[in-house]
Amino acid sequence: MPHPFQGAITRYLHACDTDLRHAVLKGDKHDILSPGYPYDAVMSKKDYSRIMEPLQRQLVRMAADVKATGKRVVVLFEGRDAAGKGGAIDTMRDNLNPRVASVVALSTPTDREAGEWYFQRYIGRLPAAGEMALFDRSWYNRGVVEKVFGFCTDIERERFFHQVPDFERMLVEDGITLVKLWLEVGRAEQLRRFLAREDDPLKQWKLSRIDVEGLAKWHDYSVAIDETLARSHTDTAPWTVIRADDKRRARIAAIQSVLRAVDYADKDTTMIGAPDPAICGGPELRD
Repeated sequence: MPHPFQGAITRYLHACDTDLRHAVLKGDKHDILSPGYPYDAVMSKKDYSRIMEPLQRQLVRMAADVKATGKRVVVLFEGRDAAGKGGAIDTMRDNLNPRVASVVALSTPTDREAGEWYFQRYIGRLPAAGEMALFDRSWYNRGVVEKVFGFCTDIERERFFHQVPDFERMLVEDGITLVKLWLEVGRAEQLRRFLAREDDPLKQWKLSRIDVEGLAKWHDYSVAIDETLARSHTDTAPWTVIRADDKRRARIAAIQSVLRAVDYADKDTTMIGAPDPAICGGPELRD
């Protein structure tokens, strides 16, 4: 099966910075490629399963309580391309009733939606009583992707930053539990994951033109991410940043963060544990 985009990811590998190329090519699949990551290798499957099993039990308990009591929970999964948002969402939903925990992954706005108030199409996907909505990307597209690719004007983006704190405050004041997760991944690890997708016929659908063109915009993304986190990290709706070079550790931290944020019957904080502070914290944790 031919590579998507005529092998653009592989071409980028051969044309990119020498240090970046060497990091990708010399790394073993179990190695962590980001030099600033606090661990040298990925978590073992044995340790991952040992920690994940009780977390899954707590997730089921939480979802049952959400349904029974009419709670509403919104979790935003944001992050760089290939940071593992989809995998973290899948892991969180493994054992949950899809009628309770739904995934929201909106496509490019239609012409009509482009003429609406920016938050309007997201409002229609917010949970009703007894539901959780897991957003695979969210209204924060305007802060990062739309800025990097010029899909919005500076005036539109500034209006977004002015409105988003009040928008999220209204959600929280109305009783919604809002959890905002930012998954961060190093440049070499991102490229390695893109190469794996390019080479796997079952995962090629995950690659988009935005992914390909975004490889050369790492710095632009970094600037937009830093500004977005700084301007939308509030006491009412804070960001949790998770360093996701190790997908297993990242999924554990994401689930722990959600479980700790939601009040539910028979919550076992000992079983949940605390997210690893070496990879999970506030915006200051981002490289």
